[in-house]
Amino acid sequence: MGKERIAFIGTGVMGASIVKHLLHNGHEVTVYTRTKEKAEPLVALGATWASSPAEAFKNKDLAFTMVGYPSDVEEVYFGDNGLFQSAETGNILIDMTTSEPTLAKQIFTHAQTLGVEALDAPVSGGDIGAQNGTLSIMVGGSKATFDKVLEVMKHFGENIVYQGEAGAGQHAKMCNQIVIASGMIGVCESLAYGLKAGLDLPTVLQSIASGAAGSWSLSNLAPRMINDDYAPGFYIKHFVKDMKIALDESKKMGISLPGLTLAYEMYEKLIEEGYGEYGTQALLKAY
Repeated sequence: MGKERIAFIGTGVMGASIVKHLLHNGHEVTVYTRTKEKAEPLVALGATWASSPAEAFKNKDLAFTMVGYPSDVEEVYFGDNGLFQSAETGNILIDMTTSEPTLAKQIFTHAQTLGVEALDAPVSGGDIGAQNGTLSIMVGGSKATFDKVLEVMKHFGENIVYQGEAGAGQHAKMCNQIVIASGMIGVCESLAYGLKAGLDLPTVLQSIASGAAGSWSLSNLAPRMINDDYAPGFYIKHFVKDMKIALDESKKMGISLPGLTLAYEMYEKLIEEGYGEYGTQALLKAY
């Protein structure tokens, strides 16, 4: 694909950085977000503002969506002012929201009836990955459609992998979130132990972050925890949503995930205590 006319729906923590990459690479980008003020810095950089997803997608080639919850995805696609209202034959829709695999299949199926192509392409890497253009992207849908948009996704993604049919991208993202959920417990317990033992935690990280215990969370979020920095690279409220989807899907498949269940319960308690708008590293507050 060359320089495309792109609609981008949802300019939050990661979405705004992705739009910047698209603009920097010469694409024409029209944005929509519920709070117009959030998009003003992007408009200043050359993006165009639209008052609805349908308006944003009018006369465009493809649309990216990155919103909060499955209900938001439904509204953005199927609502009265949703993307399907202005979609035209040959358009491509790419949902990067972490959402339900079943909904991804519904979007794919409905898109086909309109002669439109659709992919589910959730991402991992948080605010840092979005800023650096190094996101991991897990894609479900048609392989032919994936091949068409791969070069565009390379503007903000580094590890872009086709996972299979519609919904496969979302299932792969659930695998990702399950690892993070249990891993965050390990990171927090390690720091709590080290602190109680009287160790200098940055010095501890020098030893363990590059060893067998190494992980993205340990390298990128543990330093934030040590500095009492709980700004959201990824919101707790959205992480709880993801874990709930994974737990629901695991029940449908007849498997039990006790580690994920424990993490979900711990994060749910943090939301009850008012930490929903904090970053996932605020799990340390439980200790």
